[in-house]
Amino acid sequence: MPMTVAAFGAVSASDPLVPMTIERRDPGPRDVRIKIRYAGICHSDIHTVREEWRPITFPQVVGHEIVGEVEAVGSEVTRHRVGDRVGVGCLVNSCRECEPCRAGLEQYCTGGGVGTYASVDRDGTITQGGYSTHIVVDEHFVLRLPEAIPYERAAPLLCAGITPYSPLRHWKIGPGSKVAVVGMGGLGHMGVKFAAALGAEVTVLSHTLSKREDGLAFGAQEYAATSDPETFTRFRGHFDFMLSTISTGFDLDAYLSLLGLGGTLVSIGMPPEPLSVRAGSLSRWKSFASSGIGGIPETQEMLDFCAEHGIAPEVELIAAEQINEAYERVVASDVRYRFVIDVATL
Repeated sequence: MPMTVAAFGAVSASDPLVPMTIERRDPGPRDVRIKIRYAGICHSDIHTVREEWRPITFPQVVGHEIVGEVEAVGSEVTRHRVGDRVGVGCLVNSCRECEPCRAGLEQYCTGGGVGTYASVDRDGTITQGGYSTHIVVDEHFVLRLPEAIPYERAAPLLCAGITPYSPLRHWKIGPGSKVAVVGMGGLGHMGVKFAAALGAEVTVLSHTLSKREDGLAFGAQEYAATSDPETFTRFRGHFDFMLSTISTGFDLDAYLSLLGLGGTLVSIGMPPEPLSVRAGSLSRWKSFASSGIGGIPETQEMLDFCAEHGIAPEVELIAAEQINEAYERVVASDVRYRFVIDVATL
């Protein structure tokens, strides 16, 4: 029988989130039921419930940065056992038959990956996310959470961690790489930590110098303000790789000028408006690219990398009753660097 659980969700695009109950399916043969301990707040959650990207079905519970403990498993589950520390990220299903899925790139499923919330699952139901006490997920999409990662800081890794990690690995960043991380928010601060741990020479490019002390503490060698025109003169042609976390429109030509021969600028901030670029800005074999989250194998690799290198997000722990306030602070960039909900407060 379905399980009724406490949650915190949206009833419309314009109203504050409120306490509610939702149903979780009874675990099938390959399902894992997870008692959620902590859930991170991602800007994607806000865009979704406010219908800033597309219309959705209400009521809707969001949250795709989820950690907790296995409470029950189906009869055919082999990867997880009751009591295990686990996590769930942005995906809860995919076709698992297409070429990307077979390669462990479920995020690029050509048959249509199923998001953790606001997506139509294979059984026709609308997925509901992690601002809730429990979730039921196919074992394939449940990650093992290493003991070395603190529970209360682990949740953002399932989105804010894997999103910068994936392009850094894809473009083979390592010792000798000159990397710029553009923006020092939830994604950016993790990009700095990962690039530094991979052995790169890291520079933070942020609008102001207000987070300079943090950036250097996270592993950056240099920190410069993009509001200062001198920054674009000083670093012209300097970087091999740039990771942009900017989520609004920006002067793409100006940032491409900072790349050296054959350099690549990757956008993970996903501005909603189109970006224009002059063809000449891509001369000298420069590239402009984008990247989504990672697949399940790479996400597990990222979690293990964090455990090995002592990496975790910087978080502010909040109670469920503070979610609406936290949303406004996220929009105002008033968080260092990720809000995490203590689900016990539901």
